[in-house]
Amino acid sequence: MKVLVTGGAGYIGSHTIKHLLKASYEPLVYDNLSTGTKSAAQNCKLIVGDIADKDLLKKTLAEEKPKAVLHFAGLIDAAKSVEQPQLYLKTNCFDGIGLLETMLTEGVTKIIFSSSAAVYGVAKKIPVSEEAPVLPINPYGLSKLLFEQMMEIYAAKGLSFVSLRYFNAGGTDIEGKLRIGQLAKPDLISTAIRVAAGLQDKLYLYGADYQTKDGTCIRDYVHVDDLAKAHVLALNYLLSGKKSDTINLGAGLGFTNREVIEAVKKISGQDFKVEETSRRPGDPKEMVASVLKAQKILKWAPEYSDLDTIVKTAYRAITK
Repeated sequence: MKVLVTGGAGYIGSHTIKHLLKASYEPLVYDNLSTGTKSAAQNCKLIVGDIADKDLLKKTLAEEKPKAVLHFAGLIDAAKSVEQPQLYLKTNCFDGIGLLETMLTEGVTKIIFSSSAAVYGVAKKIPVSEEAPVLPINPYGLSKLLFEQMMEIYAAKGLSFVSLRYFNAGGTDIEGKLRIGQLAKPDLISTAIRVAAGLQDKLYLYGADYQTKDGTCIRDYVHVDDLAKAHVLALNYLLSGKKSDTINLGAGLGFTNREVIEAVKKISGQDFKVEETSRRPGDPKEMVASVLKAQKILKWAPEYSDLDTIVKTAYRAITK
């Protein structure tokens, strides 16, 4: 069964391609290759194009007739979204609306959306459930929320969707075949590994005065292969005729930034300097997912999302 994967040559998209192939789907990769690579398409048909190109989208959907779309294409750096809000809103929201319009015009009514826990902003209650208030604090989170809301509006026109709100994606292919995305990822784990490997000069620790056990932020890390499996489960769910839904994806466990740094030092065998600096505006003290809904609706449970496995697989991808 054909499915269109926008951003399928990128980090999470390429890992999902691997799991779609294992589940006997026929992925069609649609990617502008701004961050992805041709090899990440894993010999699937690759359409090089941008989601802003409605004519190419229409041609692709009309000719290939996929049964569903998995939508990963977009911009992901929350800090950069503050500097370029108009670009993030255009790419992640308004270009995405063009995708929805084109889908419905061509009779494609099912979509799995790569959303983010950034829609919650600073959560008041931990763990964070899907019923928590959505109050994004940066344009990136807002762009994800606006697209979710547009999918709800288009449901009146026949669209069915599952929006998957990731917490902190990390690690890389458990089998060691895919390395896409790790070298440039701005997250703490990847940055610490680059410093440990001598690929980057310094690691900044933003904020050491939070009211946590060691003064640093707490985050929930989920392995990219676990995320990829969840997308296949969500696709199966939609194709079986189930209703639209929004679901958190995380490990349900929190680690402080210091614990993450210590894990990188242990696994790399390298000590490195960490420079403490002031908090970044809007960084919440703690973000940990409630994954009860994912367990109930998708029958999903993370398999590789312990911190050591995430760090080990990321370290292998960056240094080998």
